Amino acid sequence: MLTFFEAVKRVLVGKPFRNDRLRHETLPKKIAMPLFSTSALSSAAYSPDEILLTLALAGVTAVAVSPWVGLAVIVVLLVVIASYRQSVHAYPSGGGDYEIARRNLGNGAGVTVAAALMVDYVLTVAVSVSAAAHYLISLAPALAGTQSALAA
Repeated sequence: MLTFFEAVKRVLVGKPFRNDRLRHETLPKKIAMPLFSTSALSSAAYSPDEILLTLALAGVTAVAVSPWVGLAVIVVLLVVIASYRQSVHAYPSGGGDYEIARRNLGNGAGVTVAAALMVDYVLTVAVSVSAAAHYLISLAPALAGTQSALAA
């Protein structure tokens, strides 16, 4: 018997695949790239706001250098985009960072990269939810003091 939350999950996500079938399931690149590039996408969404907030706390002089910080962020983003493009071109069958590390540096490096990616995904979700709670409170100031509850 399904619980209420399992039933909602089944409606939203669908029926789970059997483990032996998962090996043959792949996502098309048009879906996989944005789905697995959440770190870059979410960072681009809230990073400029957090950078400017930090510079504002540092003082007027720091705000004066904010255009240069913005330029540095753009340069870093262009480097990340170029890196993703090279990876997709060099490994058209997919696999991403794990596959690149495993093929070039061995299984241990591949497992290390996979573990780092899992931690990265968890932290990306945590920071994104925290930022969303912050933005929600700025939209509705009456919710001030409930950031933790909103993020949970």
